[in-house]
Amino acid sequence: MNAPLTAGQRAELEAALVARRRGLEKQLADHLYGKTRVERAHEVAQQDGDDPPQRLPERDIAAALTNFERAELDAVVAALQRLERGEYGICADCGVDIPFERLRAEPWALRCIDCESAREREALRRGG
Repeated sequence: MNAPLTAGQRAELEAALVARRRGLEKQLADHLYGKTRVERAHEVAQQDGDDPPQRLPERDIAAALTNFERAELDAVVAALQRLERGEYGICADCGVDIPFERLRAEPWALRCIDCESAREREALRRGG
């Protein structure tokens, strides 16, 4: 059985989450130029009037990157909310304490290693 997080560990992980949230918010702002995803996509589409097929891969990569950053930001915010509610560091599937080293590597982790591994194996079996 894993030990619950100490106050010092919680403070370290909270600081890491806050720093990651700030970093992701800056990255998203830089990629979107202060616009929503829809506004930015429209703006890029308007700029592509002269040669859209050649710029399509660039747009696809930028959109995928933005989607990835948005998903990670959502996970970080959810982790901070769990921290506020006193639910942080507890596996969402089995209820055991998530080891500190796992949380140090991925502070927004929702599951312990065993449950996350089982989830990934199941996703591979289903083909996704």
